Amino acid sequence: MIPRYTRPEAAEIWAPQTRFTIMFEIEAHAADAMAELGVIPKEAAKVIWEKGRGAIFDVDRIDAIEREVKHDVIAFLTHVTELVGPEARFLHQGMTSSDVNDTALAVQLSRATDLLIEDVDLVLAALKRRAFEHRMTPCVGRSHGIHAEPTTFGLKLAGHYAECQRAKERLAMAKFEIATCAISGAVGTFANVAPQVEAYVAEKMGLAVEPVSTQVIPRDRHAAYFAALAVVASSIERLAVEIRHLQRTEVLEAEEPFDPGQKGSSAMPHKRNPILTENLTGLARLVRSAVVPAMENVALWHERDISHSSVERAICPDATVHLDFALRRLAGVIERLVVYPENMARNLDRLGGLVHSQRVLLALTQKGLSREASYAAVQRNAMKVWRGEGNFLDFLKADPEVTLSDAELSELFYLGYHFKNVDVIFERVFGKDAVAQAAA
Repeated sequence: MIPRYTRPEAAEIWAPQTRFTIMFEIEAHAADAMAELGVIPKEAAKVIWEKGRGAIFDVDRIDAIEREVKHDVIAFLTHVTELVGPEARFLHQGMTSSDVNDTALAVQLSRATDLLIEDVDLVLAALKRRAFEHRMTPCVGRSHGIHAEPTTFGLKLAGHYAECQRAKERLAMAKFEIATCAISGAVGTFANVAPQVEAYVAEKMGLAVEPVSTQVIPRDRHAAYFAALAVVASSIERLAVEIRHLQRTEVLEAEEPFDPGQKGSSAMPHKRNPILTENLTGLARLVRSAVVPAMENVALWHERDISHSSVERAICPDATVHLDFALRRLAGVIERLVVYPENMARNLDRLGGLVHSQRVLLALTQKGLSREASYAAVQRNAMKVWRGEGNFLDFLKADPEVTLSDAELSELFYLGYHFKNVDVIFERVFGKDAVAQAAA
């Protein structure tokens, strides 16, 4: 994590103090369960909570101990002993380091996912508002980057809204899969810690019980989690790339907000660059970079090794923090996106009506001309327009093979024809009530 792309709320989840607090809660809840089972004295469990609850853990002290013992959990437990006193000897009974580390990581990833879902809700709200604002704002649709047929800017945004809805569902599923607790002891057999302890800790920490933990929580869960984050990041990038293309000088149908006092270039004072969406593209790459290491972490040796540990210390905070930042930035870009309907209209007419070529093709086939002959006639006249020789409609009217009247041809160039089902699509995305309310 670097401060430039880190929001305080996201950073707090991964702060050492937060992690140590979670680790203490796991140990203390386990102590409570063990006390109920008669494994440790109930008074000891009570003292552990009294002296450890709300404690400020000395991160520097824990780091100093770890430099000596070369073990992170032992260093933590040693410091807890300094805070709690003799009763701390009853902590970690029958447990192993992964019980604490993996369960704590599950809590952190769950909290991070809650934050990401809140972020997606902000993006959804911005997309919905702007989609309805431009529900019937005509613009050209492009395939292969080339003018295709008319669409509306609202439909563009509605498509991204639907994709973000899927992103929210993916994040919810990712949280469901990652939020598991493992308190099963060495090699996961519960030989020295009862399964009831795991169930109790899982309930207290808001997690599910891991069915078979083999000493570690299986890393296929983590691989699926980071894959889900990567898909969300790719959805961010798809929308960011759309805006970047629309902001190009030759297009200029929409652009990022440009604030008073903002500078676009150190050399060229006239510049207004799509820096926010370019940044989103880069952040998406960073989030996706976590996927391959997470996949490679799945194949641990036998019941466990720690080849995954160093990877997760980096990718867990980095991927979640970067995605959090990207989603918040995207919400702001959409909310304040500058839209130029007049430029959309100008670009839509740029090819002199060629965007209506399919309607002419279909009309000719319905008049009895073969599809091949219809296609040839329409394309022949369209290519003249591409060469800058004149107007598409005029060429069609003058072509003896185009067996349509002037009035019929003119009707085929009616722009509104393409938008007759916009509300049908909006109802699929936003629901009938929302569309009815917007139309009222």
